[in-house]
Amino acid sequence: MDKLAKTSLNYYLSEYLEDLKRAGVREVWRDSTRQDAPAPNSVAATPSARRKPRTPSQTPLQTPKDTAPASRVATANILPVLERPAANPVCASRDAQLKALAERVAQCALCDELAASRTQTVFGSGNPCAELTFVGEGPGAEEDLRGEPFVGRSGKLLTDMIEKGMGIPRSSVYICNIVRCRPPANRNPTESEARACRPFLEATLDVVQPRFICCLGSIAANNLLGTSVPIGRLRGEVHEYRGAQVVCTYHPAYLLRNPAAKKDAWQDLQLLMRIMGLELPKR
Repeated sequence: MDKLAKTSLNYYLSEYLEDLKRAGVREVWRDSTRQDAPAPNSVAATPSARRKPRTPSQTPLQTPKDTAPASRVATANILPVLERPAANPVCASRDAQLKALAERVAQCALCDELAASRTQTVFGSGNPCAELTFVGEGPGAEEDLRGEPFVGRSGKLLTDMIEKGMGIPRSSVYICNIVRCRPPANRNPTESEARACRPFLEATLDVVQPRFICCLGSIAANNLLGTSVPIGRLRGEVHEYRGAQVVCTYHPAYLLRNPAAKKDAWQDLQLLMRIMGLELPKR
C-alpha cells in the first residue's frame, strides 16, 4: 500500500476510534471465525495479502460490499470494525474515487444559474464505506459557504437525529444531496437541474454502495425513486434503489418549521433502525 493510502486509512481509523469514544462504546467485537484475522498485537500484519486480488475486469465501482457477521453488536452493523481499514483498502479506494468525482463536480457548469450564483459546489461528506447514506435536496447558504452538506440549522438537527435518535456517530454515515450547488434563495431545484446532477448522484452511490438510504424530504425521495408520490405517502414503507433499502422522512428544514412532525420523523427513524438491525434506544 502506498504512503497516501496508509495515511488515509490511519486518518479514518483515528476518527472512527474517537467517534466510538464519544458514542460511549468502550469495546468492539471481532469475528473470531475470520480466517484472515490478524494475530493479537499484530494489527499491522499483512492480512491484505490474504485477500483475493481484484480481477482486471472488476472496476472500482464494482468493488463488492464487505459483509459483517450478524453476531456483531448493533453499532458495528454500520461502522467498519477495527481490523477492516488495515485488512482491506476498499475504504481508501472509495475515498479516492469520491475525491476525484468531487473535482469533476467542482468544474460542472451544466446549470447556468447555479454555476453563476454558487460560492462553491457541495459534494458530500462522511464514511466512504458507510452502510447508510442520507440524501437531501440541495445545499443551503451555510453549506454553500463551507462546502459541506447539512452544516447549518438543518444540519444540526440531522446530526441530532443520527446521534441522539439512532445512537450512532454522524461520521459513520455518508451524506449528500440531489444537487451539488445551492439554488438561489434556497428555492427547490428544478427538474432540469436535478436531471443534470443525476449522474453525479448515481456515481456517488455507486462508489459508497450503501445498503440503506434515507431520503430527506419529497425532493430527494421523488428524484431518487423516480416518483411523484407525496412524502406523506412514501413514509412508513421500505422502498428500493439498486438493491438498497430506502426509507423516506421529512427534511430537517421542514421539521424546524413544523416541530409537531418530529414525532412522525422519529417513527421513520425507528423503521430505518429496524431494517438495519439496530437496537432501538430505551426511552
